[in-house]
Amino acid sequence: MTETLTDPRVVRAIELAWREAALLDAKEYEAWQGLYADDARYVIPIERDAEDFDDVLNMVHDDARMRGLRVRRMTEGYAIAAVDSAITVRTVSRFIPTDVDDRSVTLKAAQIIVAYKRGRHDLWAADVDYVVRLGASGDEDRFARKVVRLVNADEAVPAAGFLL
Repeated sequence: MTETLTDPRVVRAIELAWREAALLDAKEYEAWQGLYADDARYVIPIERDAEDFDDVLNMVHDDARMRGLRVRRMTEGYAIAAVDSAITVRTVSRFIPTDVDDRSVTLKAAQIIVAYKRGRHDLWAADVDYVVRLGASGDEDRFARKVVRLVNADEAVPAAGFLL
């Protein structure tokens, strides 16, 4: 690793990941959707080591159209998961920049989500890979790819009425 967390390009990518976590905890899904480039992928694979997501089973494998449909289901109030969705608190940390240039930043991170619903807490843990496409300013930075690798991806995963 030659890049450091003090590299301003890396800082912008980390800030985007934190902004995303805050928007998801606030259930601001329309704003969340705007953090993604039009050609971005949001993936939660069933196999933790998967790299070619087109050839494996995924819990989520969304392009812009699928993200839009997902947001619509979560905001229109017709999906039972959206009506009675959990309160969540996300922590995104352990950032490791793996590839940095003036156009993009690739990061590995850890994410912990505590979800509270009907008197019960659930814990979700994952390694997350981000590819952030840098814009002219931080406000223009967008996710080109986000892959959430749940620590228990190969086991039965409880239903999540929220995005990871």
